[in-house]
Amino acid sequence: MTEKKVISSVRIQTQADRVWEALVDPEYTRLYMFGCETVSDWLPGSELLWRGTYEGNPMVFVKGRILEIEPGILLRYTVIDPNAAYPDIPENHLRVTYELESDESGTLLKVTQDGFETVADGEKRYQDVYNNGEGWDPILKTIKELLETA
Repeated sequence: MTEKKVISSVRIQTQADRVWEALVDPEYTRLYMFGCETVSDWLPGSELLWRGTYEGNPMVFVKGRILEIEPGILLRYTVIDPNAAYPDIPENHLRVTYELESDESGTLLKVTQDGFETVADGEKRYQDVYNNGEGWDPILKTIKELLETA
């Protein structure tokens, strides 16, 4: 498979520290990430869980590790569905990168998800994230709405 990435971005009329809070605060993440809250200590190498409930039962929907973190600027982490049929090994983890750029008009939030070409079920996982070109756009739109109307 040739290199594939899903890239989405949105300009939000607020400061980078508010956007950052929305990315890491479980009170926010559950509002835009399908009811899941983040669980992490936000240090490089630490585990990152996306936890929610299914049919009334708590479960982890996505897990990974923090690769790189610069509060207000950059967050890079791995992701895998721990409930998937393929093995939960580092070689099957995808990467997600949030980049924030601020200026007087607000903050540009860019999300890149990559690593599809080397993981198990890579093409299917790419298509699931790519979602007919929507990618992360619905999630970013919700983050924008939350922050600009709060």
